[in-house]
Amino acid sequence: MSDTTTTAAAAAPKIGFVSLGCPKALTDSELILTQLSAEGYQTSKRYEGADLVIVNTCGFIDDAVKESLDTIGEALAANGRVIVTGCLGAREADGGGNLVRSMHPSVLAVTGPHATQEVMDAVHLHVPKPHDPFVDLVPEVRSQFRGEAGIKLTPRHYAYLKISEGCNHRCTFCIIPSMRGDLVSRPVGDVLAEARALFESGVKELLVVSQDTSAYGVDVKYRTGFFDGRPVKTRMTELCAALAELAKPHGAWVRLHYVYPYPHVDELLPLMATGAVLPYLDVPFQHSHPDMLRRMKRPASGEKNLDRLLQWRAACPELVIRSTFIAGFPGETEAEFQHLLDFVREAQIDRAGCFAYSPVNGAAANELPGALPAELREERRARFMAVAEEVSIARLQRRVGATMQVLVDHAPALGRKGGTGRSYADAPEIDGTVRLLPPEKASKTLKAGEFTRARIVATDGHDLVGQPI
Repeated sequence: MSDTTTTAAAAAPKIGFVSLGCPKALTDSELILTQLSAEGYQTSKRYEGADLVIVNTCGFIDDAVKESLDTIGEALAANGRVIVTGCLGAREADGGGNLVRSMHPSVLAVTGPHATQEVMDAVHLHVPKPHDPFVDLVPEVRSQFRGEAGIKLTPRHYAYLKISEGCNHRCTFCIIPSMRGDLVSRPVGDVLAEARALFESGVKELLVVSQDTSAYGVDVKYRTGFFDGRPVKTRMTELCAALAELAKPHGAWVRLHYVYPYPHVDELLPLMATGAVLPYLDVPFQHSHPDMLRRMKRPASGEKNLDRLLQWRAACPELVIRSTFIAGFPGETEAEFQHLLDFVREAQIDRAGCFAYSPVNGAAANELPGALPAELREERRARFMAVAEEVSIARLQRRVGATMQVLVDHAPALGRKGGTGRSYADAPEIDGTVRLLPPEKASKTLKAGEFTRARIVATDGHDLVGQPI
């Protein structure tokens, strides 16, 4: 390396970066980091020594708001120069004005979510763009990127693929549309180009995310786009079929998240039954009782959810369903809550999470009558989780004796002492894992990012125990 190059690298400004919140926020962070790297900035995981710090925040529920505000405070205390972006940046304070600025008036700039250019404008203002004579005339620098996919914050073997932004629904407990806007679907050609780049870079699991994956293309009336000169309709079914084709030569998985139970989801079951797309659906039901779903203003025909689930399982017996629910929503009666518990049992929800309802500033549900005491909300959440865990563990027991494909996430020393991985039934960070025992054959090795087959020999809480074969 020449002295000039060394000097340029040494002089590159450092930007500290913190990413909070959901996978959709993570993809926003990846876009910002990609742009920073393309312009010659260095990024740092430390506050100290950075020229400024960017905090990508979450603002959906009270705990997330507190975590975000605390993190901003920590960054200000340790560094002093902070740019805030993300969902919390779009929220108003109770008395009006921006919530972040009311709590931390010394921040340099505040933007809402998916605001890469606004963030970069603020960075340029406070830390001028570095000049590198070797790359400034090159249209695009991708040496650290995954082709068109950009920089990723996930482990190398899996990645999130965001297919749209925003949401057209107005659920009474949710303020996401006020922060992220209405549905805007990405061009199908861009989505597929990013997916191909990720597979070619070694990604073995692609996790499709959005606010409402089932609604992909609604905003553009499912118009026809193009990928590699071929027409592809901007619609979930056609997108998933195309993703499956891209994944096939790499032996990679395609996993779907945030899928609302619209009737056209039925079209995906043949892809799942053949394994072209993982037989796994993350469906945010939130409740089961029709009256509760109406008060929540949930989309789709909620009273038909159980019938639809039974049809899905008939078409694809290996289907795994994960979902989230709310207990103690305003006006929820004991009978309606019991209806929810019965639904979880009858629907055999494989993986379930539950929030005790908590008011969110700006949500329409705050005005609904029948607010329940906090103690009752928490008590119902605990009762729900007890039933959900009972169902989940019973379904896990059925796996004992089966042989499953496992994507290895961690395997020190080539797995001689075992490792951890996930089956098709386990999304990273939110579901269980497969604890892999040391291989019985000395020649058998495990490596993070690769698949292995394992015979399931036991369960361990929400996890499975597998013997590599």
